Amino acid sequence: MNICFLMGKIISDVEFKFIINDKKYNSISIFKLKIDENCILTIKSYNEMADYCYKNLIKSNYIAIYGKINSKMEVILRDLTLI
Repeated sequence: MNICFLMGKIISDVEFKFIINDKKYNSISIFKLKIDENCILTIKSYNEMADYCYKNLIKSNYIAIYGKINSKMEVILRDLTLI
């Protein structure tokens, strides 16, 4: 089972893109999350969660996230909470 819970600070602008010719995903948002002095992760979210992230998250927000880690060591976001 691949589940992670993380808390950190958003250190980049939330990037939003539309995905063409994919039946599973329509849109994606990507941003960087700093969880420790030396640890910065790439966070990706898709579809409705991508829309939510783009509309509501800004650089320097503190968030808690629930997701899973893919083979590229990126976190795929399932849910989040603003702190």
